[in-house]
Amino acid sequence: MININKVHHIAIICSDYSKSKHFYIDVLGLTVIQEIYREERDSYKLDLALNGDYIIELFSFPNPPKRPSRPEATGLRHLAFEVSNLDETVAFLNSKNIESEPIRIDEMTQKRFTFIADPDELPIEFYER
Repeated sequence: MININKVHHIAIICSDYSKSKHFYIDVLGLTVIQEIYREERDSYKLDLALNGDYIIELFSFPNPPKRPSRPEATGLRHLAFEVSNLDETVAFLNSKNIESEPIRIDEMTQKRFTFIADPDELPIEFYER
């Protein structure tokens, strides 16, 4: 058996680097670890942290193909973040003109959750602690 310690990071390819950079930093509140421009690939790589822990690599590439989010398809389904207060989270998102789905209750845990979409329609879940 493999002894996995934790999820190291999640890599996301975006279609509009500045829009996605703004979303992940200014809306979700992730912090920049480092930003690198890779000239040979005409690509940015932005390493982002959540509460000091490295979590997301945000990549830009010239003309990446779209990946469908709906209907749901095989592959990574969504990215989920735990929040302390879902109502406050939804209110903040609404203040940034980001619409969320109606709040639902997880049938297994009885916890509340909702979804939004990032600038490329990647589903992002907020799950109340």
